[in-house]
Order: sequence, then structure tokens, then C-alpha cells
Amino acid sequence: MIKSPTAPTLKIIPLGGLHEIGKNTCVFEYGEEIILLDAGLAFPSDGMHGVNIVLPDMTYLRENKHRIKGMIVTHGHEDHIGGIPYHLKQFEIPVIYGPRLAMALLAGKLEEAGVANRTELRTVLPRDIVRIGKHFVVEYIRNTHSIADSFTVAIHTPVGVLIHTGDFKIDHTPVDGEFFDLQKLAEYGEKGVLCLISDSTNAEVPGFTPSERSVYPNLDRVFGQATGRILVTTFASSVHRLQIVLELAKKHNRYVAVVGRSMLNVIAHSRNLGYIKCEDNIFQPLKAVRNMPDDKLIILTTGSQGEPMSAMTRIANCEHQEIRIKKGDTVVFSANPIPGNTIAVVNTIDKLMILGANVIYGRDKGIHVSGHGCQEDHKLMIAMTKPKFFLPVHGEHRMLVQHAKTAQSMGIPPQNMVIIDNGDVVELTQNSISVGGKVPSGIELVDGSRAGVVKASVLKERQQLAEEGVVTVAVALNWEGKLSVKPEIHLKGVVTSLERSQLQKSITQTIETILSDRWSEFAKPSETKIDVDWVGIQTQLERGIQRLLRREIQSNPLLVFLMQNPGEESVVTTPKVVITTPEPEPAVKVTGRRRPRTVTKVAS
Repeated sequence: MIKSPTAPTLKIIPLGGLHEIGKNTCVFEYGEEIILLDAGLAFPSDGMHGVNIVLPDMTYLRENKHRIKGMIVTHGHEDHIGGIPYHLKQFEIPVIYGPRLAMALLAGKLEEAGVANRTELRTVLPRDIVRIGKHFVVEYIRNTHSIADSFTVAIHTPVGVLIHTGDFKIDHTPVDGEFFDLQKLAEYGEKGVLCLISDSTNAEVPGFTPSERSVYPNLDRVFGQATGRILVTTFASSVHRLQIVLELAKKHNRYVAVVGRSMLNVIAHSRNLGYIKCEDNIFQPLKAVRNMPDDKLIILTTGSQGEPMSAMTRIANCEHQEIRIKKGDTVVFSANPIPGNTIAVVNTIDKLMILGANVIYGRDKGIHVSGHGCQEDHKLMIAMTKPKFFLPVHGEHRMLVQHAKTAQSMGIPPQNMVIIDNGDVVELTQNSISVGGKVPSGIELVDGSRAGVVKASVLKERQQLAEEGVVTVAVALNWEGKLSVKPEIHLKGVVTSLERSQLQKSITQTIETILSDRWSEFAKPSETKIDVDWVGIQTQLERGIQRLLRREIQSNPLLVFLMQNPGEESVVTTPKVVITTPEPEPAVKVTGRRRPRTVTKVAS
């Protein structure tokens, strides 16, 4: 559709959560005002060596931080709130509105990160209405999801009302008795919804997503058949699942020991807020379980996704200080692997089986259900809200495409919807929806220290080190363009069919040949001295060594080149090294094999 030049335009800019699962972050912009909806994180792929957390590129918000008026939080999952502490280190957010559980979890994160003073947290209840800036009014609508206290939001803007579903499924028998507020959604549908922005995670799956309560009888059966200890691993944030496990522990006369910091944190906050109800004496400290009969114990632990440092993974690797698997243990994986985690999960399961555990896992066991709606849930959402325009979000590309097809089957014209990627700028008016440009939308990586962002250049170096090793060459030159001493050459992690001494000899010969043939090009005698282009000769030496390595060993190891030029009282054995590297590149997604970046070090 053609927009009127004078029509007011609302911009919707997702910075994460499109063509992927995780780091859900969305910008709503009207005039000079910006509000955010969620700010999540994702977890690294196998090639992101040393990286703990993946965040969306926030360049656009850093550049427009003076326009940010506030944030809406829909629920407390890490892929929706986990990035907030890192972003607050770069810019302030005047106010963050969100559910009680999400705000309790977020408050702890902000205190730990030392950024609690950079925003104000305000809790909301179902049907609460909040105003952010001059142009945005938001109503919170209770929905059902795999975490307690989850919301859909209605965003009132100058161009019309938007419904953002947040993560949702339509659960008619919720564990906590908090039903999806379908009545309020239907009211908005009757009044008129300009655009529906909807969760697409299970768009390829027919039917309805089963109720969380459907897990209860299947776990009940597993617990009843177990004769020894029961170890249950699930998502720490799956509050309803934790409640079911605690109910079954009471039914089967078992005590519960909780393992994993995130699990302990979620249970504590959920109990304080009333989302988990159980007796205090059902919990036992981990050290007390040693003397407890096996048939009286449930160990509730993190690690359902095979995370390297999680409790279940350490148990499987026999690295946990308190817990060792023994024959007769039943281990229950009450979660399905997130895409990308399957190999880590099955490796953990194999190790547990080798140690003698009876491992219960798999979709056919009925011990896990998704927190996201399937096709019939999506149809019901569209039928109730009756949107004019439709924007599928929160999913990989094929999921977005299928969700759009579902919307078309419900009567929404193809020209009234767009399928977008992170960074696309959706321009919405009362009569049109279109993509009007793009903002930076890469990734930012945080390593184990969590002290700062890992730049793309650093990640490339790590990938190069992991894949093809490193060659370090240190040379010292005199004013005649000859080697003062024999070069120091070291190879780490380099695979070569040549003897190392032979390769080192070839590198030395290459250096001597280049100096002999090319020195006169870079050394120009003047009346009182010789002017030497040390940077130029250094570049020639690097290129020559790189060509030799590619020719002789058919790979591209990372080359670290150190060169000392002749200076007053310079000592070759203890050179002063000044590292010179290019300006860091902006954070980008790195895939595939790249040509190595040479790290050059010049001594003087």
C-alpha cells in the first residue's frame, strides 16, 4: 500500500528474535520517542570460543539513547530480560515496567551488575495501564506461558492499537490458576486492532499446545516407578514445572534438594510472590542428602540443555563435589533441547547411562510440553484480535513464513503483512505496513569474564587459534638490513607434514631472502643517516611468511609477528614490544572459515 506523505508513521524495529530463537528485543518509535519491549540474550554456538552470552547489536539505541523513554517487559525468561544489565552499562532507561516475578529476577541481576541506579523498576498487575512518554500507553493482559506472571500487551499509539502477544500458549488448565485473559483480547478485537505482533515459535506444529497440567500424570508415573533417587532437570524458569515436581515430591513422600544457582533463585522469588506453594520442610540442604535413603530423595537441578558448567553436566562428567550417579538412580530430562543444543544434551544422557542411571527423556514420554502456542493457538489469537495488519516475530525464518500462511488462511491479505529480519524498520500507518530501511543488527558477544564485549576481531582470532593454530616469529634487524640474531620461531597447534625444524629453517630463509632482495626499496640513505620504512619492510616480511605457510602446510594459522628495529641501546633478548592492531571491527555474526588476521607487533 502507498503511504500518504503526511500520515503519522510508527516505526517497529526488532533488534533480536527474528530468524533465530533468543535475544528478543524490539524498538517502538514515534516522532522523537522510543520505547523498548524486552531485551534478551542468547547462548553461543560451537564456533564462539570462550563466549558465554550473545546480545543484539545495540548501536542504534546507543546512538539514540536520549530518545529512550522506557521499557516494557512481558515476562522473566532470560531471552527477554537477560540483556538488560549489559545494556544499562551503555545507556540509561528511565523506567522499566514488568510483572512482579520478572522484576524480582531483574532486580537481582541489576544489583549484581552494579547498574541498579541506571533505571527504575515498576511492577504491574493484570489490566494495569501505564503511560510511557507522550505517545505510548500500554495495557498488560495476562497470558499463559511456561513461566508464571507472563503478559501480552496492548500498545496504544497515535496510529492505532498494537497487540504484542509476547511468548504465549493458550492453556485452559494452568497450574497456577491464572487464566489467559481472553475476554480482554476479544474486547480489543471488537474495538479494532491495527496490528498483531505474534510469537511464531511453534508455527510449523499443527494443533494446540497441550496444557502444562498434562505433564503431571506422566511425571507421576515415572516417580512411582523409581526405586532409588530421582534427579529432575528442567529449565530453571519453568515455574509451573517446578510446582508440579514439588507437588509430586509430597505425594511420593520424598524430600527435595535443589542444585544450581538459577534454580535456587527462581524458586526463592516464586515462593515469596506466591507462584510456588509448598511446605518449607520439603526442602533439604544438599549436604544432608548423603545420609538420606535413596527412595526418599528428589534432586532438582539445572542443566537440561547440556550447558558445560551446569550442575547436571558436571554430575554426568563426575565433576560435581556433592553428587555422584549410582546404579538405581532415575534421571528425568523434563525439557526438550533448544535447537543447537541437541548434541550437548545427548552426550550428557549417554554419560549418565554409562554411569548406571535410568534416563527418562524424549518427546514421546510426555514429560515436557512447550510454552509456545501451535497453529490452532495462533488461529485463536488472530480470530480474537481481528488485526488489520500482521507481523510474525520470535522465530526462525521458516516459522515466520508458516505463521504468515496461517494468518492468510484467517483472512488477512498478504499485502497486509511483512516478514522481516533483525534491524528492518517496519513503518506502520493507519492504512499501510511496509519495510522502510534498516539499522545495525549484528551481535555483541560477552565472554566468561563478563567484563566487556568480545569484538568480532577477537572472535576471529579465537576461531583461527582453535582451527589452525598460531605461528609466532620474532626478528631483530640491524641498519644494514640483516638479521642481528637468529629469528625466534614457535608453532602452537599447527599441523604440518614437515619437520618443525625444517619449517623453521624455511621461515628463516624466507626472511633472509626478502631482506636481501627488497631492503634497498625501504632504506634510503640521506646526508647524515639512513631513512628506513620499518612498517613497509615489516609488511613485506609478514606477507612472505604467510605465503610460505600457505604453500608448505596448506593452512592459514594465525601469524603473530614481532620485529625489533635497531635503536639506541636496544637489547635483542629483551625487546620492548609495542602492539599495533587495527581498529576493532563492529560486532558481526561470524560464520565459516575466514582468512586469518595478522597481529603485528613492532619493537623499537
